[in-house]
Amino acid sequence: MNEITKIWRKIDACSLRLRLTVGIAVVSALGIGSIAIWAGWEMQKILINSHKQNIEHIAVRFPRDVELYSEMMPPETGVQKAINNLTSTNIFLWVKSPDRRILATSTTADNLSQARLTQLMSLAEMPLNPQIHQINQRYFIFCGNSLQVQGKDLGKVFVVQDISREQLMFLASRRSMGIASFLVIIVISGAIAFYVQRSLQPLRQLSQMTAVISAQDLPQTQLHLENAPKEVKELAQTFNMMLSRLSQSWEQERQFVSNVSHELRTPLTIVHGYLQSVLRRQHNLTEMQKEALATAASETEHTIRLLQDLLDLARADSGYLHFHIQPCMLNDLVTEIVGMAEQYSERVINIEASDIIQVKADRNRLKQVLLNLIDNAVKYSAPDTPIFINLSQQGQEAIIQVCDQGDGIPLQYQSRIFERFYRVDESRNHATGGTGLGLSIVKTLVEGMGGSVSVRSRLGEGSVFTVTLQLHY
Repeated sequence: MNEITKIWRKIDACSLRLRLTVGIAVVSALGIGSIAIWAGWEMQKILINSHKQNIEHIAVRFPRDVELYSEMMPPETGVQKAINNLTSTNIFLWVKSPDRRILATSTTADNLSQARLTQLMSLAEMPLNPQIHQINQRYFIFCGNSLQVQGKDLGKVFVVQDISREQLMFLASRRSMGIASFLVIIVISGAIAFYVQRSLQPLRQLSQMTAVISAQDLPQTQLHLENAPKEVKELAQTFNMMLSRLSQSWEQERQFVSNVSHELRTPLTIVHGYLQSVLRRQHNLTEMQKEALATAASETEHTIRLLQDLLDLARADSGYLHFHIQPCMLNDLVTEIVGMAEQYSERVINIEASDIIQVKADRNRLKQVLLNLIDNAVKYSAPDTPIFINLSQQGQEAIIQVCDQGDGIPLQYQSRIFERFYRVDESRNHATGGTGLGLSIVKTLVEGMGGSVSVRSRLGEGSVFTVTLQLHY
């Protein structure tokens, strides 16, 4: 039962495979079922009609036989003689006089009990045309006819044929046909499911290929399906054209961002310099003017940092972001960065390191990475909680972990936090939640130095960002 439950949970009610399989199987079942029902109905019709014709023939023939025998013997004796000639193991005849007395009856009826014969003979009327009736799980064909011999009305002749054996055999064969049809439907459904799965395999391959395409892969990516149907190949060609257009749009967007960032950074740097210069000579300014100039300088500085991040990402996308990889003493660098971070954040940052670790990295880039991670931990944790930086080594790699005790990141968002401009809480402003570029910069710089970055987080327990770099011996 558990296995069936597991299989049932894996079934996707919205999948094209299931819909095609169920649709074709239902049509096949209706077709096979209709044929089976029609064939059974026709077989029964043929069987019943043959018996009806036989009974009708006996009912018509009997008066002629009685009249023929009556020429050579008394009418009563001729009636009995004719009944004996037409009686068989499953056909029974009797004659009733106009006053409902039994004049003659079949002497042998091996397959009928005396009680059943008495019940049949007690019937007062029978149809002129043969009809089938069921009496106590037995099946009979009834037919009656008037009996006149030499112009004298002798009464009525009744003919009954027991077709129970044939009917039961037919019902058994119909059940067998139903079971066989059901088994055939199951086999056909299995074959249909296998065929549909094989037919949809190219679409599944197409889905798998497109699922792993990243923005960086767009210029080189082309989808090729060798043994696919014509329609799927046309779909792949459409995908290729769409990927080409996306690549062009992506390149234009990157170029636009790079140009805008470059053009805006210089004038904003000049504006920021003038604002700082005015603030340094603030003895002639009112408090309101000082506050306005300080806000303008802060916003300008934030915009310059944003433009610098965009320029770094644009250079990385274009392959122009260069790294100066060299031996770097990780413990000293982390101590220096923590000292800087504690000054501007006024937070307690603890360093835990058991060994002296030297890595292969770009010192300035690694410094930028750690500052971004510490800044992220400061923004998303309470002011009275400490931040921990753990340094360790494992095999050929150095492990840097930046841990906070903040609210944590929901599991469904953890796979996207390294995307550009992605923020878990869109309601935050740039003063509290940043621009959504910090972690993207971290990922770009770490991977550019041959390392990797990941996150582990639980709601209410905080987050751990792990940077892995190559050791230098």
